[in-house]
Formats: sequence, C-alpha cells, structure tokens
Amino acid sequence: MRLATFSNETPDGELVVVSRDAQRCLPAGGTLQQAIESWSMTEPDLRALAARLEQGEGEPLDHGRLLAPLPRAWQWLDGSAFPQHGELMQKAFDLPPIETDRPLMYQGLSDRFLSGTQDVPLPSEADGIDFEGEFGIVTGAVPMGTAADAARPHVRLVLLINDWSLRAIAPVEMKTGFGWVQAKPACAVAPFAVTPDELGEAWQDGRVHLPLEVQVNGQWFGHPHGREMQFGFHDLIAHAARTRDLVAGTIIGSGTVSNADYDEVGSSCLSERRAIEMIAAGKPETPFLRFGDRVRMEALGGPFGIIDQQVVQA
Repeated sequence: MRLATFSNETPDGELVVVSRDAQRCLPAGGTLQQAIESWSMTEPDLRALAARLEQGEGEPLDHGRLLAPLPRAWQWLDGSAFPQHGELMQKAFDLPPIETDRPLMYQGLSDRFLSGTQDVPLPSEADGIDFEGEFGIVTGAVPMGTAADAARPHVRLVLLINDWSLRAIAPVEMKTGFGWVQAKPACAVAPFAVTPDELGEAWQDGRVHLPLEVQVNGQWFGHPHGREMQFGFHDLIAHAARTRDLVAGTIIGSGTVSNADYDEVGSSCLSERRAIEMIAAGKPETPFLRFGDRVRMEALGGPFGIIDQQVVQA
C-alpha cells in the first residue's frame, strides 16, 4: 500500500492512498499522523481504498500537490547503520574508531520535511552542502524497553530520505560534545510512504534490499545497495526505545547507504566520495554542492517515487 500527502491549507496536509502505478489516488480523510496513531482501526479502511484503486477507481494523481508523506513529525532519529561509511570517514580523517557495539544515532530536526521536489534553501555555499541518501521507517507507538525481535511489527511504513548536511559546520559542532544543530537542516522525503509488504522480497531482515541510485546534475553518482546495514530497523527501534517510549509517527533513518564495493557502486553522499579520494590521492577532488546544483535519488525497482531537488540560496 502506498500513502501520500496532498497540500492543503493545513501544516499536515491531506492523506491519500495511491495506486501502484502512481497514476491515481483516493482521499483517505484526515492526515497520515492521525492514521498512524490509530493504525489498527485505519489500516483496514486504507487497504480497502488501495484495493479499489487496483480495480481502476480513483482520480488522477496530482503530483504537483505532493508533500513529504509526513510534512512534520514528533520525532526524527537518524542512525548510521552502514559500517563501510564510518570506516571510510575514520580512515580518511585519521579518526579513532568509535568503541561501541551499539547503533549510532542522533536526534534531528523534525518540525518540517521537504517534499521530493522542493528547492533546498541554504544560507551559504561555504557551509559544505552535501546530500545523504538513506532509507527510513515510520513507527507505531513503541513501548519503552521493546526488544529488537518484538520491534518488527512496529514498522508501519518505509521511506526514501535525503538527509541534507552541511559538512563545514559538522566538525565544529561535534567538538562541543552536544551534537548537531546547524549542520543538519530539513531532510527531504520521496512522495510515497509504503507498507513493508509493498516491498515484497525487497523487505528482508528489517532492511530495504534495493539499490539507491543517486545523480548529481544529471550524472550518475552511485547506486549502493540497502542490504549492507549492520543493524536492521528493528534493532534501531529497540536502541531508540531502550529508555523511553516512542510516539506513533517517529521516523528513524538508516544513515548514509554505503557498500564495501564502493569502487564499483559509488556512494550516496559527497563526503564519502571525498573521503575515498583522500585515501587514494591524499586530497579530495569532488567539490561540495553550489547553488543551482540538482540532486536526484531513486530506489531502483522500489515504490517510493523520486527525490529531485535543486539547491538554492535562502
């Protein structure tokens, strides 16, 4: 089942169910946040609408009205679950390894998420403008102390995310020991949030087994695969819920999709490619983004739709 949000005169938009070919939709009433909060009651009705769409009902989908599936959320927790990404950054910058067997995670900006086609307004090219392609999930309400094996049913929806980052600011903030604020502006989310069953065999072990293709200004940049997550999303849920409940509608990200065979499949962020160049040649060659640059992301064979955005001066 594919769900999306239309713009209207409210901050949270209007929930619609979308056909598998992304050509038609039916209004579902209310918002996606409301649906997630009462999922046991709303899911059967939403699936009934999805079945009607596959029988040919519905109105043409107005792609121009599509917002992020959740235009704002109670909580956005981003992990770093692809070990190859961290290893490359540590090697390039001569950083000590992080001595932990726990998932890495931070809490980011959640009061707004950009749509997959919105311009990305940022203040300065000197801030080191970068993208990060990743997968994400939306949870139901998760009780504190939920174990990883028990966390799987709490995955309500799966997302494709571009976690925009400002690399020149990040090291300064990290040295304070208090985490990121300025280095992490609003993320963008592809238009369709999908139930795990919509992914079929591509949803395995709490991971999205699909390649994420990234293009920059129309040129191929990479297509790393989501299967190499060290921790599945059920593990990330359990980590986040160890000492607190998670509210329904919590979004959890996988972190930058990164593969061990990066020399063949490329990367999903500029910082990783720059790190690879530093390891190979002693200095980075690929520049960070400038105003006017365009980034496109698509999970090949996946049902999320496309992120295609231009960076502009705020």
